[in-house]
Amino acid sequence: MDDAIEKAACSPEPVDPNGFNPECDLPYGLTCDHIRQAMVEFTEFIGFIDTALHGRDMPRLPSFLMPANFSSMVGEFMHIGIEKHCPTLVKNRYHNGHPDLIPAGRFDGDAVQHSTEGIEIKASRYEKGWQGHNAEDCWLMVFVFESSRPSDREKDVPPTPFRFVAVYGAKLLKDDWKFSGRSSTSRRTITASVIDSGYAKMTSNWIYRSPQKS
Repeated sequence: MDDAIEKAACSPEPVDPNGFNPECDLPYGLTCDHIRQAMVEFTEFIGFIDTALHGRDMPRLPSFLMPANFSSMVGEFMHIGIEKHCPTLVKNRYHNGHPDLIPAGRFDGDAVQHSTEGIEIKASRYEKGWQGHNAEDCWLMVFVFESSRPSDREKDVPPTPFRFVAVYGAKLLKDDWKFSGRSSTSRRTITASVIDSGYAKMTSNWIYRSPQKS
């Protein structure tokens, strides 16, 4: 039974084409269909990889990658997926440039260290408290997902199939962020978090909601 549950967790929840908001406001020629195609390709990717790993008696990716690393992988896949399907946006070619996606042809070599033009993309297991390195004006899009974690086995949490729970996006201003503090002994990188005003903008302009969203 345990193996059957683990095998079932290798099959992600399909992205529901009816879960997209036709009234949402998207910039730079981006459409819900571009986003949907990128999401579908990620579920196909993670399903293929996890099924292959399970067939070799190896753990699924989300069950051994550090949570932050797995979230980063989801976000990076959304970068390349949206670039692939949306001809008006490209991945920022500047190393660690901001934002992640920029208007095609707007900057030399499609690279810019920092600009307010474009879309910053994040992936998160959480519905709130989204973080960035700086408080700044930017169009932010967050892909909220559910999946297993490395700590699940210790906590006796059953294997969880990957699924996209929701996608939110909006133009945020500096005032929609607040820097998170840290103790004098902490080595954590100082980050800024989206506050209630930004959260309201994001959720009122929701892009996708899974029909299974709790």
